[in-house]
Amino acid sequence: MSAIESRMGGKSCLVTGAANGIGRATVETLVREGGAVVAMDWNEPRLINLKEELDRQGLKVDVVSGDVSNVNDVQHAIRTAVELQGRLDVLVANAGIIPLTGIAESTPEDWEKVMLIDGKGMFLCCKFAIEEMRKSGGGAIVCTSSVSGLAGQRNQAVYGPAKFVASGLTKHLAVECAGDGIRVNAVAPGTIMTERVQELRDSPGGDEYIASMVNAHPIGRIGEPREVAAAIAFLASDEASFITGVVLPVDGGYLAQ
Repeated sequence: MSAIESRMGGKSCLVTGAANGIGRATVETLVREGGAVVAMDWNEPRLINLKEELDRQGLKVDVVSGDVSNVNDVQHAIRTAVELQGRLDVLVANAGIIPLTGIAESTPEDWEKVMLIDGKGMFLCCKFAIEEMRKSGGGAIVCTSSVSGLAGQRNQAVYGPAKFVASGLTKHLAVECAGDGIRVNAVAPGTIMTERVQELRDSPGGDEYIASMVNAHPIGRIGEPREVAAAIAFLASDEASFITGVVLPVDGGYLAQ
């Protein structure tokens, strides 16, 4: 087994929003790199599909169905990881929803729903993960923010502010928890070819939107989930032992413009 394949070294990991996109790619990456992974998502059929797919490859993942905005569900997922491995070393707080709406068409209900999942959900996952990590002497948390959580964009009236929550929570928790041996970082993806983006191709103007996103990234293409997962795995690993409080763009140069 190579150094990369073993760098997670049996670390006990919990990944939320694990059934699709970046979360799914992160589960696959952490498992391949030696992590003992619990995958959490509200979409149980897709979770089971993930488990079966990895089983066919001779890889193991444990799955827990749940809602990150529900205290009991979050505590259950973390307790599952602790019971399986005796501790929690890594949290990837990835769960979120992505409504692309401007202020005029956004409703108060839209705001509440996004903040419930992307805001409260991330807070709860970090809160209860930190409680466990303090018991075992440390750990690493990686939150999924976005370029929308670092810079203003059009049609991000509810999603963008929620991702600023992710970026802000990352920095505040990094300072608060450094003395406990807990590192807290985030990734800020640009446009990534997730299932959500692929679905846009079937929407009116979808192809034009994707073409515009390609042009918006200096590298000249949209990113792949596995590329974000690679950054997450690095930040979660001991290779990043002196890195905390960072919101790392994985954006093909989008924010460098």
